[in-house]
Amino acid sequence: MRIDKVYTKGGDQGETSLIGGERVSKASIRIECYGTVDELNAVVGLMVEALHGSAASAFLIPILRRVQNELFNLGAELACGDAETRSKLPRIEQRHVDGLERDIDAVNDELPPLKSFVLPGGGWPSAYAHLARTVARRAERLVVGLAASDATRLAGDPRFDIQYLNRLSDALFVWGRWCVLKDGLAEPLWDPKST
Repeated sequence: MRIDKVYTKGGDQGETSLIGGERVSKASIRIECYGTVDELNAVVGLMVEALHGSAASAFLIPILRRVQNELFNLGAELACGDAETRSKLPRIEQRHVDGLERDIDAVNDELPPLKSFVLPGGGWPSAYAHLARTVARRAERLVVGLAASDATRLAGDPRFDIQYLNRLSDALFVWGRWCVLKDGLAEPLWDPKST
């Protein structure tokens, strides 16, 4: 893929082109969906950078790089309104959801049982994992809305897109806790009596 020009001026009137050429408002739920998936990918990138120097880096960085590619594929899938073009794009499938579940299970048993809700923090990798988790939840809500309003225009089976985002938010929560554990830091926990 070659991108020669960054600006096209095609969006100056509040519309953009989907993959396949269809023009839509930048305020459409489809644009909000793939824009939020793009935002999620950027936050995962911050987590990758924060992991350098962490004891969790050797295990998590390769997984997060894979996740970034999967998120890019999901974004492309969401950005395509044309069924024929969409059928040629990579898409999120059950195997991607299964992969996240394996990655969660690989570290979850090491974690101490929770006695309270976890507060975001506990070092930069964990803090970024929690930020990514919240963006994943927002992306999931938006894709649920898109599927409800326009299920025929989603690629493949929208359940996989929704399940993937749901499982990714779970994974980010677990990975954030695991980073705290591996780096020997204190896990910040909610204390409802502190106020």
